[in-house]
Amino acid sequence: MGAGGRMTDPFDGKKILERVPVDPPFSLSDLKKAIPAHCFKRSVIRSSYYVVHDLIVAYVFYFLANTYIPFLPPSLAYLAWPVYWFCQASILTGLWVIGHECGHHAFSEYQWIDDTIGFILHSALMTPYFSWKYSHRNHHANTNSLDNDEVYIPKRKSKVRWYSKILNNPPGRVFTLVFRFTLGFPLYLLTNISGKKYGRFANHFDPMSPIFTERERIQVLVSDIGLLAVFYAIKLAVTAKGAAWVTCIYGVPVLGVHMFFVIITYLHHTHLSLPHYDSTEWNWIKGALSTIDRDFGFLNRVFHDVTHTHVLHHLISYIPHYHAKEARDAIIPVLGEFYKIDRTPIFKAMWREAKECIYIEPDQASEHKGVFWYHKM
Repeated sequence: MGAGGRMTDPFDGKKILERVPVDPPFSLSDLKKAIPAHCFKRSVIRSSYYVVHDLIVAYVFYFLANTYIPFLPPSLAYLAWPVYWFCQASILTGLWVIGHECGHHAFSEYQWIDDTIGFILHSALMTPYFSWKYSHRNHHANTNSLDNDEVYIPKRKSKVRWYSKILNNPPGRVFTLVFRFTLGFPLYLLTNISGKKYGRFANHFDPMSPIFTERERIQVLVSDIGLLAVFYAIKLAVTAKGAAWVTCIYGVPVLGVHMFFVIITYLHHTHLSLPHYDSTEWNWIKGALSTIDRDFGFLNRVFHDVTHTHVLHHLISYIPHYHAKEARDAIIPVLGEFYKIDRTPIFKAMWREAKECIYIEPDQASEHKGVFWYHKM
Protein backbone atom coordinates (compact mmCIF):
# COMPACT_ATOMS: atom_id res chain seq x y z
CA MET A 1 0.00 0.00 0.00
CA GLY A 2 1.16 3.51 -0.62
CA ALA A 3 2.79 4.96 -3.69
CA GLY A 4 6.43 5.48 -2.96
CA GLY A 5 9.22 6.38 -5.33
CA ARG A 6 7.76 9.58 -6.80
CA MET A 7 10.95 11.59 -6.43
CA THR A 8 9.62 14.54 -8.45
CA ASP A 9 6.77 15.06 -5.99
CA PRO A 10 7.47 18.12 -3.79
CA PHE A 11 5.71 16.37 -0.89
CA ASP A 12 8.15 13.44 -0.96
CA GLY A 13 11.37 13.12 0.99
CA LYS A 14 12.54 14.77 4.17
CA LYS A 15 10.56 17.94 3.47
CA ILE A 16 7.36 16.14 4.40
CA LEU A 17 8.49 15.99 8.04
CA GLU A 18 9.05 19.74 8.28
CA ARG A 19 6.60 21.47 10.59
CA VAL A 20 3.69 23.34 9.09
CA PRO A 21 3.18 27.04 9.94
CA VAL A 22 0.71 27.83 12.71
CA ASP A 23 -0.83 31.17 11.66
CA PRO A 24 -2.84 30.84 8.43
CA PRO A 25 -3.17 34.09 6.45
CA PHE A 26 -6.41 32.95 4.80
CA SER A 27 -9.95 32.29 6.05
CA LEU A 28 -12.44 29.51 5.50
CA SER A 29 -14.31 31.87 3.19
CA ASP A 30 -11.19 32.24 1.03
CA LEU A 31 -11.01 28.47 0.66
CA LYS A 32 -14.68 28.09 -0.22
CA LYS A 33 -14.36 30.77 -2.90
CA ALA A 34 -11.58 28.78 -4.56
CA ILE A 35 -13.74 25.66 -4.92
CA PRO A 36 -15.99 25.28 -8.00
CA ALA A 37 -19.65 25.66 -7.06
CA HIS A 38 -20.67 22.22 -8.32
CA CYS A 39 -18.36 20.56 -5.77
CA PHE A 40 -20.79 21.52 -3.03
CA LYS A 41 -23.73 19.76 -4.71
CA ARG A 42 -24.89 16.47 -3.19
CA SER A 43 -26.76 14.04 -5.43
CA VAL A 44 -28.79 11.27 -3.84
CA ILE A 45 -28.71 9.39 -7.15
CA ARG A 46 -24.96 9.58 -7.56
CA SER A 47 -24.31 8.80 -3.90
CA SER A 48 -26.69 5.83 -4.08
CA TYR A 49 -24.81 4.51 -7.09
CA TYR A 50 -21.70 4.06 -4.95
CA VAL A 51 -23.69 2.24 -2.27
CA VAL A 52 -25.18 -0.15 -4.83
CA HIS A 53 -21.81 -0.61 -6.54
CA ASP A 54 -20.06 -1.52 -3.29
CA LEU A 55 -22.87 -3.84 -2.21
CA ILE A 56 -22.67 -5.69 -5.52
CA VAL A 57 -18.90 -6.09 -5.23
CA ALA A 58 -19.26 -7.24 -1.60
CA TYR A 59 -21.85 -9.80 -2.69
CA VAL A 60 -19.56 -11.10 -5.44
CA PHE A 61 -16.75 -11.57 -2.92
CA TYR A 62 -19.17 -13.35 -0.57
CA PHE A 63 -20.49 -15.58 -3.34
CA LEU A 64 -17.01 -16.61 -4.48
CA ALA A 65 -15.81 -17.29 -0.93
CA ASN A 66 -18.92 -19.19 0.13
CA THR A 67 -19.16 -21.20 -3.10
CA TYR A 68 -15.56 -22.16 -3.75
CA ILE A 69 -13.27 -21.82 -0.72
CA PRO A 70 -14.93 -24.65 1.30
CA PHE A 71 -14.13 -27.07 -1.55
CA LEU A 72 -10.48 -26.11 -1.93
CA PRO A 73 -7.74 -28.33 -0.53
CA PRO A 74 -6.86 -27.17 3.01
CA SER A 75 -3.50 -25.77 1.91
CA LEU A 76 -5.19 -23.55 -0.67
CA ALA A 77 -8.10 -22.64 1.60
CA TYR A 78 -5.63 -21.26 4.15
CA LEU A 79 -4.38 -18.92 1.43
CA ALA A 80 -7.79 -18.12 -0.04
CA TRP A 81 -9.47 -17.00 3.19
CA PRO A 82 -6.99 -14.15 3.88
CA VAL A 83 -7.40 -12.97 0.28
CA TYR A 84 -11.17 -12.88 0.78
CA TRP A 85 -10.81 -11.12 4.13
CA PHE A 86 -8.62 -8.40 2.66
CA CYS A 87 -10.82 -7.85 -0.39
CA GLN A 88 -14.08 -7.91 1.55
CA ALA A 89 -12.76 -5.69 4.34
CA SER A 90 -11.54 -3.20 1.74
CA ILE A 91 -14.87 -2.89 -0.07
CA LEU A 92 -16.81 -2.82 3.22
CA THR A 93 -14.55 -0.01 4.40
CA GLY A 94 -15.74 1.90 1.35
CA LEU A 95 -19.32 1.37 2.56
CA TRP A 96 -18.29 2.47 6.06
CA VAL A 97 -16.85 5.65 4.54
CA ILE A 98 -20.18 6.35 2.82
CA GLY A 99 -21.90 5.87 6.19
CA HIS A 100 -19.44 8.36 7.68
CA GLU A 101 -20.29 10.72 4.83
CA CYS A 102 -23.97 10.39 5.75
CA GLY A 103 -23.10 11.56 9.25
CA HIS A 104 -21.68 14.75 7.74
CA HIS A 105 -24.82 15.31 5.62
CA ALA A 106 -22.72 14.81 2.47
CA PHE A 107 -24.81 11.99 0.95
CA SER A 108 -27.84 13.99 -0.19
CA GLU A 109 -29.76 17.19 0.36
CA TYR A 110 -32.09 15.38 2.76
CA GLN A 111 -30.98 14.74 6.34
CA TRP A 112 -33.46 11.92 6.84
CA ILE A 113 -32.08 10.05 3.82
CA ASP A 114 -28.52 10.54 5.04
CA ASP A 115 -29.37 9.29 8.53
CA THR A 116 -31.34 6.31 7.24
CA ILE A 117 -28.55 5.12 4.90
CA GLY A 118 -25.85 5.86 7.45
CA PHE A 119 -27.73 4.05 10.22
CA ILE A 120 -28.16 0.91 8.10
CA LEU A 121 -24.58 0.83 6.81
CA HIS A 122 -22.88 1.56 10.12
CA SER A 123 -25.11 -0.78 12.13
CA ALA A 124 -24.33 -3.61 9.71
CA LEU A 125 -20.62 -2.87 10.22
CA MET A 126 -20.85 -2.85 14.02
CA THR A 127 -20.70 0.91 14.48
CA PRO A 128 -23.30 2.86 16.51
CA TYR A 129 -24.24 5.38 13.83
CA PHE A 130 -25.76 8.27 15.77
CA SER A 131 -23.46 7.87 18.76
CA TRP A 132 -20.35 7.99 16.61
CA LYS A 133 -21.82 10.74 14.43
CA TYR A 134 -22.15 13.04 17.43
CA SER A 135 -18.76 12.32 18.98
CA HIS A 136 -17.15 12.64 15.55
CA ARG A 137 -18.89 15.98 15.08
CA ASN A 138 -17.26 17.12 18.33
CA HIS A 139 -13.89 15.99 16.94
CA HIS A 140 -14.40 18.12 13.84
CA ALA A 141 -15.42 21.09 15.98
CA ASN A 142 -12.32 20.83 18.18
CA THR A 143 -9.61 19.18 16.08
CA ASN A 144 -6.18 19.11 17.76
CA SER A 145 -7.39 21.07 20.76
CA LEU A 146 -5.67 19.56 23.78
CA ASP A 147 -8.56 20.70 25.96
CA ASN A 148 -11.60 19.78 23.87
CA ASP A 149 -10.80 17.37 21.03
CA GLU A 150 -12.74 14.13 21.22
CA VAL A 151 -10.09 11.60 20.14
CA TYR A 152 -6.38 11.18 19.29
CA ILE A 153 -5.29 13.38 22.15
CA PRO A 154 -1.54 12.86 22.64
CA LYS A 155 0.12 12.88 26.06
CA ARG A 156 2.51 15.42 27.50
CA LYS A 157 5.93 14.03 28.39
CA SER A 158 5.11 14.08 32.11
CA LYS A 159 1.98 11.97 31.43
CA VAL A 160 3.68 9.20 29.46
CA ARG A 161 2.91 5.90 31.17
CA TRP A 162 5.62 3.57 32.45
CA TYR A 163 4.68 0.86 29.97
CA SER A 164 5.32 3.23 27.05
CA LYS A 165 8.99 3.21 28.00
CA ILE A 166 9.01 -0.58 28.23
CA LEU A 167 7.40 -0.83 24.79
CA ASN A 168 9.82 1.67 23.23
CA ASN A 169 11.62 -0.97 21.14
CA PRO A 170 10.84 -2.92 17.93
CA PRO A 171 8.89 -5.80 19.57
CA GLY A 172 7.05 -3.30 21.77
CA ARG A 173 6.10 -1.18 18.78
CA VAL A 174 4.78 -4.24 16.94
CA PHE A 175 2.63 -5.07 19.96
CA THR A 176 1.45 -1.45 20.26
CA LEU A 177 0.47 -1.23 16.60
CA VAL A 178 -1.33 -4.58 16.58
CA PHE A 179 -3.19 -3.68 19.80
CA ARG A 180 -4.15 -0.24 18.50
CA PHE A 181 -5.40 -1.43 15.13
CA THR A 182 -7.31 -4.51 16.32
CA LEU A 183 -8.78 -3.37 19.64
CA GLY A 184 -8.51 0.41 19.38
CA PHE A 185 -11.93 1.10 17.85
CA PRO A 186 -13.96 -1.30 20.04
CA LEU A 187 -12.21 0.00 23.17
CA TYR A 188 -12.81 3.60 22.11
CA LEU A 189 -16.52 2.89 21.72
CA LEU A 190 -16.73 0.90 24.95
CA THR A 191 -14.42 2.86 27.27
CA ASN A 192 -13.54 6.09 25.43
CA ILE A 193 -9.87 5.08 25.42
CA SER A 194 -7.71 7.79 23.80
CA GLY A 195 -10.74 10.10 23.98
CA LYS A 196 -11.55 13.29 25.82
CA LYS A 197 -11.42 13.01 29.59
CA TYR A 198 -14.81 13.55 31.19
CA GLY A 199 -15.69 13.77 34.84
CA ARG A 200 -16.97 10.21 34.82
CA PHE A 201 -16.97 7.02 32.77
CA ALA A 202 -17.96 7.63 29.15
CA ASN A 203 -18.79 5.34 26.25
CA HIS A 204 -20.78 5.35 23.01
CA PHE A 205 -23.59 3.02 24.10
CA ASP A 206 -24.88 4.73 27.23
CA PRO A 207 -27.48 7.38 26.30
CA MET A 208 -26.61 9.19 29.54
CA SER A 209 -22.89 9.30 28.69
CA PRO A 210 -21.34 12.78 29.10
CA ILE A 211 -20.31 12.61 25.44
CA PHE A 212 -23.89 13.40 24.43
CA THR A 213 -26.32 16.26 24.95
CA GLU A 214 -29.90 15.84 26.11
CA ARG A 215 -31.37 16.04 22.60
CA GLU A 216 -28.98 13.36 21.33
CA ARG A 217 -29.74 10.69 23.92
CA ILE A 218 -32.77 9.15 22.18
CA GLN A 219 -30.76 8.66 18.98
CA VAL A 220 -27.95 7.01 20.95
CA LEU A 221 -30.59 4.52 22.10
CA VAL A 222 -31.66 4.04 18.46
CA SER A 223 -28.04 3.23 17.61
CA ASP A 224 -28.01 0.60 20.35
CA ILE A 225 -31.21 -0.94 19.00
CA GLY A 226 -29.66 -1.12 15.55
CA LEU A 227 -26.67 -3.03 16.90
CA LEU A 228 -28.94 -5.37 18.89
CA ALA A 229 -30.79 -6.15 15.66
CA VAL A 230 -27.47 -7.01 13.99
CA PHE A 231 -26.46 -9.21 16.92
CA TYR A 232 -29.79 -11.02 16.63
CA ALA A 233 -29.18 -11.58 12.91
CA ILE A 234 -25.72 -12.94 13.75
CA LYS A 235 -27.29 -15.31 16.28
CA LEU A 236 -29.68 -16.61 13.63
CA ALA A 237 -26.80 -17.03 11.17
CA VAL A 238 -24.71 -18.92 13.73
CA THR A 239 -27.64 -21.24 14.40
CA ALA A 240 -28.14 -21.88 10.71
CA LYS A 241 -24.55 -21.97 9.43
CA GLY A 242 -22.26 -22.30 12.44
CA ALA A 243 -19.93 -19.94 14.29
CA ALA A 244 -16.93 -20.72 12.07
CA TRP A 245 -18.86 -19.80 8.91
CA VAL A 246 -20.11 -16.52 10.39
CA THR A 247 -16.64 -15.65 11.65
CA CYS A 248 -14.99 -16.29 8.30
CA ILE A 249 -17.66 -14.71 6.10
CA TYR A 250 -18.65 -11.75 8.29
CA GLY A 251 -16.68 -11.41 11.51
CA VAL A 252 -13.15 -11.15 10.17
CA PRO A 253 -14.05 -8.70 7.36
CA VAL A 254 -15.82 -6.42 9.85
CA LEU A 255 -12.79 -6.54 12.12
CA GLY A 256 -10.80 -5.61 9.02
CA VAL A 257 -13.06 -2.59 8.46
CA HIS A 258 -12.36 -1.39 11.99
CA MET A 259 -8.64 -1.95 11.47
CA PHE A 260 -8.60 0.01 8.21
CA PHE A 261 -10.56 2.83 9.84
CA VAL A 262 -8.11 3.12 12.75
CA ILE A 263 -5.06 2.92 10.48
CA ILE A 264 -6.45 5.68 8.26
CA THR A 265 -7.40 8.03 11.09
CA TYR A 266 -4.22 7.32 13.07
CA LEU A 267 -2.09 8.29 10.08
CA HIS A 268 -4.25 11.35 9.35
CA HIS A 269 -3.73 12.72 12.86
CA THR A 270 -0.27 11.48 13.84
CA HIS A 271 2.69 13.12 12.11
CA LEU A 272 5.82 15.01 13.14
CA SER A 273 4.79 18.03 11.07
CA LEU A 274 1.43 18.54 12.81
CA PRO A 275 0.87 20.82 15.83
CA HIS A 276 -1.55 20.51 18.72
CA TYR A 277 -2.80 23.55 20.60
CA ASP A 278 -3.84 24.45 24.11
CA SER A 279 -6.59 27.00 24.77
CA THR A 280 -4.21 29.96 24.46
CA GLU A 281 -3.44 29.20 20.82
CA TRP A 282 -6.24 27.04 19.41
CA ASN A 283 -8.89 28.26 17.02
CA TRP A 284 -11.06 26.30 14.64
CA ILE A 285 -9.16 26.83 11.40
CA LYS A 286 -5.78 26.13 13.02
CA GLY A 287 -7.13 22.84 14.28
CA ALA A 288 -8.79 21.91 10.99
CA LEU A 289 -5.50 22.48 9.17
CA SER A 290 -3.58 20.26 11.60
CA THR A 291 -4.09 17.03 9.70
CA ILE A 292 -2.39 15.40 6.75
CA ASP A 293 -3.40 13.51 3.63
CA ARG A 294 -2.03 10.01 3.02
CA ASP A 295 -1.56 7.90 -0.10
CA PHE A 296 -2.93 4.34 0.15
CA GLY A 297 -2.24 3.55 -3.49
CA PHE A 298 -5.04 1.63 -5.24
CA LEU A 299 -7.03 1.61 -1.99
CA ASN A 300 -7.58 5.38 -2.29
CA ARG A 301 -10.30 4.68 -4.85
CA VAL A 302 -11.73 1.70 -2.96
CA PHE A 303 -12.01 3.91 0.15
CA HIS A 304 -13.73 6.65 -1.89
CA ASP A 305 -10.71 8.97 -1.62
CA VAL A 306 -11.11 9.56 2.11
CA THR A 307 -7.42 8.79 2.54
CA HIS A 308 -5.99 11.62 0.44
CA THR A 309 -8.67 14.32 0.84
CA HIS A 310 -8.71 14.47 4.63
CA VAL A 311 -7.39 18.03 4.92
CA LEU A 312 -10.26 19.22 2.74
CA HIS A 313 -12.68 17.07 4.74
CA HIS A 314 -11.75 18.77 8.00
CA LEU A 315 -12.21 22.18 6.43
CA ILE A 316 -15.49 21.46 4.57
CA SER A 317 -16.94 18.14 5.66
CA TYR A 318 -20.17 18.22 3.62
CA ILE A 319 -18.50 17.98 0.21
CA PRO A 320 -19.29 14.49 -1.17
CA HIS A 321 -16.41 12.16 -1.89
CA TYR A 322 -16.93 12.23 -5.66
CA HIS A 323 -16.10 15.95 -5.68
CA ALA A 324 -13.42 15.81 -2.99
CA LYS A 325 -10.33 15.47 -5.18
CA GLU A 326 -11.36 18.37 -7.40
CA ALA A 327 -12.12 20.53 -4.35
CA ARG A 328 -8.82 19.54 -2.70
CA ASP A 329 -6.84 20.47 -5.82
CA ALA A 330 -8.66 23.81 -5.97
CA ILE A 331 -7.66 24.84 -2.45
CA ILE A 332 -4.04 23.62 -2.50
CA PRO A 333 -2.78 26.88 -4.08
CA VAL A 334 -4.52 28.83 -1.30
CA LEU A 335 -3.25 26.52 1.44
CA GLY A 336 0.34 26.63 0.18
CA GLU A 337 2.71 25.25 2.81
CA PHE A 338 -0.23 24.61 5.15
CA TYR A 339 -1.10 21.58 3.01
CA LYS A 340 0.78 18.29 3.18
CA ILE A 341 0.32 14.85 1.68
CA ASP A 342 2.66 12.12 2.85
CA ARG A 343 3.22 9.43 0.22
CA THR A 344 5.40 7.29 2.48
CA PRO A 345 4.38 3.62 2.03
CA ILE A 346 1.77 2.86 4.66
CA PHE A 347 3.59 0.18 6.66
CA LYS A 348 6.73 2.31 6.75
CA ALA A 349 4.66 5.31 7.85
CA MET A 350 2.93 3.36 10.64
CA TRP A 351 6.32 2.23 11.98
CA ARG A 352 7.81 5.72 11.78
CA GLU A 353 4.89 7.35 13.56
CA ALA A 354 4.89 4.67 16.28
CA LYS A 355 8.59 5.34 16.84
CA GLU A 356 8.74 9.13 16.49
CA CYS A 357 5.36 10.38 17.78
CA ILE A 358 5.33 9.39 21.45
CA TYR A 359 4.52 12.59 23.34
CA ILE A 360 4.07 16.33 22.72
CA GLU A 361 5.79 19.38 24.17
CA PRO A 362 6.07 23.04 23.13
CA ASP A 363 9.38 24.40 21.93
CA GLN A 364 11.00 26.23 24.84
CA ALA A 365 12.49 28.93 22.61
CA SER A 366 9.27 29.57 20.71
CA GLU A 367 6.96 32.52 21.32
CA HIS A 368 4.05 30.10 20.81
CA LYS A 369 4.01 28.42 24.21
CA GLY A 370 0.61 26.92 23.52
CA VAL A 371 1.75 25.07 20.38
CA PHE A 372 2.83 21.47 20.98
CA TRP A 373 4.84 19.18 18.71
CA TYR A 374 5.47 15.44 18.64
CA HIS A 375 8.71 14.01 20.02
CA LYS A 376 10.14 10.53 20.37
CA MET A 377 11.14 8.94 23.67
